Amino acid sequence: MSNNTIFDDVFRTMLQKMPQMAIPLINEVFGKDYPENIKLKQGRNEFYTKDGKVITDSHFQIEEKIYHLECQSTKDATMIFRMIEYDFAVALESVGRENETSRIYFPHSCVLYLRDTQRPEEMKLELLMTDGESEEYKVPVIYQQRYTKEIFFQKRLFFLLPFYIMRYEKAKKELEKNQEKLQEMLEEYRSIEKCLEEEFLYHDREKEYRDMVELIIRIADYILRDS
Repeated sequence: MSNNTIFDDVFRTMLQKMPQMAIPLINEVFGKDYPENIKLKQGRNEFYTKDGKVITDSHFQIEEKIYHLECQSTKDATMIFRMIEYDFAVALESVGRENETSRIYFPHSCVLYLRDTQRPEEMKLELLMTDGESEEYKVPVIYQQRYTKEIFFQKRLFFLLPFYIMRYEKAKKELEKNQEKLQEMLEEYRSIEKCLEEEFLYHDREKEYRDMVELIIRIADYILRDS
C-alpha cells in the first residue's frame, strides 16, 4: 500500500513538470554552479528489494554525476537506513570494473525536510566491515523553513515555494483570531505572487507560472483545510 503524502505528490509533480527548477537546489546543497538550462537526465524511480518495491523521490544525472533527492515531511529515525537502501539500489544501476575490481558509484544524495528545523546538517551512518575497517555514509540535509522568501528568490529556490505555507501551520488558530497577523501573511503571499509574475510571466513562461501557482494553492489548501 502506498504511503505517499500530498507533499510527496507535489514534490514529484515539480520534478516531472519543472525539473530544471531542481538545479538551483542542487547548487545550494552541493556547492555546484550548474546553469539552469543544463541537460538533466531523469532516472527510473522504482527499485525492487527483497521486501518489495522501493520508490525514490528522485534521482537524475547532470553531466557525469548522479543526484538523489528525498522529501520528508515528518521526523523519521529510520531515514538514514532508507537512504542507504535507496542509494544502493541506484548505485547498482552504474556498475563499473577496473583491474578485476568491480565498483558501484553511490549518488550524491540529500534529504529535504519540510517541517523540522532542529536536526543536524547531515545524517551519518557508520558501516563496519568484516576486516575491522569502517566507512562513514553521509547525507546532507536541507530545511526549507530556515529560508526566507527573499532568499528563495535570491537563490532561485522556486522548487521550495509550494511548501512555504507550512511555516504557518502551527499558527493557524492565531491567524483566525488576529486579523493583523492574517493580513501580514496575505501580504507576504501577494509579494510572492508579484515576484513569480516578474520571474515567469514577464519572460513568457506562463505555463511554469500557472503550474507553480497551482501547486502553491494545493499545499495551502491542505495546510489550512480546517481553518
